[in-house]
Amino acid sequence: MNNRIENLLISAWLISLVATLGSLYFSIIKQFEPCTLCWYQRILMYPLVILLLVGTLKKDAGVALYSLIFSVIGILFSSYHYANQKLAAFQEVAPSCGRIPCTGQYINWFGFMTIPFLALIAFIMIACLSIMILRMSKGRN
Repeated sequence: MNNRIENLLISAWLISLVATLGSLYFSIIKQFEPCTLCWYQRILMYPLVILLLVGTLKKDAGVALYSLIFSVIGILFSSYHYANQKLAAFQEVAPSCGRIPCTGQYINWFGFMTIPFLALIAFIMIACLSIMILRMSKGRN
């Protein structure tokens, strides 16, 4: 594996680590209780930390296929959750997420950055890096 692929794997791992630590900060330190859709996004993000770390340590670019699958599914959940928060048409029909409504916004930085938005950006970045890794490693075979 060349250094560029290794650097891309490390970058994807760092993004997943920051996203995971950020979600833990919001729930443990800030005491923000996650809604059901937040839990689904966590279920998809947390394994990426381990998956990408193992792939990096083993110098296995093939792990990018699995990180791509997790991140694309994460993009779908995050996009839907963000739409529930920001689009009136989605808010009216948003499902009840138990004790915490999925339309709730614990943070709203600059009028658009919510927790699902941050997760969406992380999933998009990991997906893009995964695609780059797969393309670069396919060219080497």
